[in-house]
Amino acid sequence: MKVGVQLPEVERPVRWSELAQMVTLIEAAGFDSVWVGEHLLYEVDGTRVGPWEAWSVLAAVAAITERVAIGPLVAALPFHNPAVFAKQAATVDEISGGRLILGVGAGWNELEFRAFGLPFQRRVSRFAEAFEIVRRLLGGEQVVFQGEFYELDRAELLPRPRGDGPPLMIGSNGGRMLSVALPHVEMWNSWYTAFGNDPAELSGLLARIDRACEAAGRDPATLERTVAVLLKFDDEPSRRSAEVVPITGSAQHMAAVLSQFADLGVSHVQLVLDPITLDSIEQAAEVRALLSE
Repeated sequence: MKVGVQLPEVERPVRWSELAQMVTLIEAAGFDSVWVGEHLLYEVDGTRVGPWEAWSVLAAVAAITERVAIGPLVAALPFHNPAVFAKQAATVDEISGGRLILGVGAGWNELEFRAFGLPFQRRVSRFAEAFEIVRRLLGGEQVVFQGEFYELDRAELLPRPRGDGPPLMIGSNGGRMLSVALPHVEMWNSWYTAFGNDPAELSGLLARIDRACEAAGRDPATLERTVAVLLKFDDEPSRRSAEVVPITGSAQHMAAVLSQFADLGVSHVQLVLDPITLDSIEQAAEVRALLSE
């Protein structure tokens, strides 16, 4: 099982100099991937907080790394003009030398849509059109498209993307979203709140994904399964979701719990660390090393 780390989002203000140190440490410590959340604005306990723009950060991460996979966890397609988004993704993939995993979803946080003047209603319908445009452009097609939300007149990506473009990953458990994406993606992802951050609760969700694959005419065995998992390294109040119990304890205990995800067929976990610091990344590296033994 591959193991990656998500960079900080709004747990605390983090400048690029520290982000770059984290990225360098993640790669040097042997992790397999680096992930960036794509959000614009949150409200936490009545205070507005926001992260850096995701694709600018991903481009910078691509430029300072050599080995790790990189990706958004996950990109909200309704934030973007889909053709320009495909161009951005192809460019970041080129900068990285073909290491981008393109995670996509429809977004959920109404606050940021409204604040930035983006349409919140009918997100799944917008996603369906945008997803078709993105995957066709990244696949090297010249695209003519006339939909309800988007129109393209012979759009194409030049220079051509690498190969067939980056692998696509759907970050959703919604039935309609899965029906749109599962015929075309290589990977599926779920955030830890959807299964209680607990491998014992994940099996039911995985069975539902299997059924969605079958409904979409796809062999479930051909879909890679990935999940984000919350690990906590101190006794302070949670800086993340209070909805779930984080995985805590010794490195050996954390590795034993993570190995249960691998036993369920999960191929890649994205670690969400609380706190997210250089020290916690080093502690998480000890956990990852035990998984490799």
